[in-house]
Amino acid sequence: MNTIRIRKASIADLEIIQEISTKTFVETFAAANTPENLENYIQENFNAAQVASEINNPESIFYLATLETNTLGYLKLNFGKAQTEIHSLEAMEIQRIYVLKEFHGKKIGQLFLNHAVKIGQQSGVDSIWLGVWEENHKAIEFYNKNDFIEFDKHTFTLGGDVQTDLLMELRIINQANLL
Repeated sequence: MNTIRIRKASIADLEIIQEISTKTFVETFAAANTPENLENYIQENFNAAQVASEINNPESIFYLATLETNTLGYLKLNFGKAQTEIHSLEAMEIQRIYVLKEFHGKKIGQLFLNHAVKIGQQSGVDSIWLGVWEENHKAIEFYNKNDFIEFDKHTFTLGGDVQTDLLMELRIINQANLL
């Protein structure tokens, strides 16, 4: 039986991370946004220099989900000052869980989320937070099912379109404090 594996990414994975970023962003958001806004966002956020700086940031970690020779998606975690917003330096941010559409329904998002919680517990943070577009009802339902609760909102600008993200948080018991 083939097993989905999660492994830490490195700079050698730059191109696959860019490819997955672009493809999943378009798959998820194309129906509700203009092609120009999507293209501008992709050019600004998923270009090689930007993604390389994120991979090389010591306070960010990327993980890839693989099945045999296929990469199915990735998880990006931010700690400390790498967080897109600082709510607490004792928190960890899940900035992205990107899974290619062809692999939806295979519980990869759940594997990534479970992995993120494990990393959070081991690293000693007291909470895990994320931002999710208020119109992404499937994702909101997923995070609610996994005990995340809404604690705030912020604006997310995609080209000329100002959107609202819900900020959701999971309080965790970290293993570092149990020792």
